[in-house]
Amino acid sequence: MNQLDGTIHNNAKKGEIAKTVIMPGDPLRAKFIAENYLDDYKEVNHVRNMFGYTGTYKGKQITVMGSGMGIPSMAIYSYELYDYYDVDNIIRIGSCGGYLPEMNLFDVVLVEASYSSSSFGKVAFDYDDDLMYPDEQLTKKIEEIANLKNKHIYKGIVSCGDAFYRNRDLDRKDPYPTIAGEMESFALFANARYLNKKAACMLTVSDKKERITTPEERQVALREMIEIALDTAITL
Repeated sequence: MNQLDGTIHNNAKKGEIAKTVIMPGDPLRAKFIAENYLDDYKEVNHVRNMFGYTGTYKGKQITVMGSGMGIPSMAIYSYELYDYYDVDNIIRIGSCGGYLPEMNLFDVVLVEASYSSSSFGKVAFDYDDDLMYPDEQLTKKIEEIANLKNKHIYKGIVSCGDAFYRNRDLDRKDPYPTIAGEMESFALFANARYLNKKAACMLTVSDKKERITTPEERQVALREMIEIALDTAITL
């Protein structure tokens, strides 16, 4: 396939994807963001229903696109955005399980490092590291925007796992003081590192041991995180 016609996972044409991409896991959340925040948006990808939309937010061209669930899915979509579509910045906005007792549902986490026992980094890039890091400057900008909005955020290391369901008799024992768990950031940061691009990740606590939120609750509650990401994107 000619690169101008897209990739096998993305049918956007060259030039249809902005330099900065806001990337939720759920493609329907990308649709929600486009419909509620972007002006003059158009659908640029629908392959495998991994919806992507490009429009403007406060005059700045922005793309929002789903990543899917898990390290492999994020690895494919973010790599192609960086490498084939010349994207410079990806801000992941996702949900997570909160580990800290003081965390409440819908609190926001800003990721300072992502730990994983996954072999992805080794297999893809011969990285031996079990920690991957976001871009420092981009992460700092997100924090600045959150502070301007008087939004409290938790900062720290998250655990990026391959398994959502696991043997309940096995204790989760990360080698680092992780504050939340999710499934995509490690791949995003590894791709950005390899391709010399920028990545950052914000998460909203959508479940703790006592309760898991509904999709409807998450859709409304994620607005704060979405708006922080969008207001950061227009500064890039």
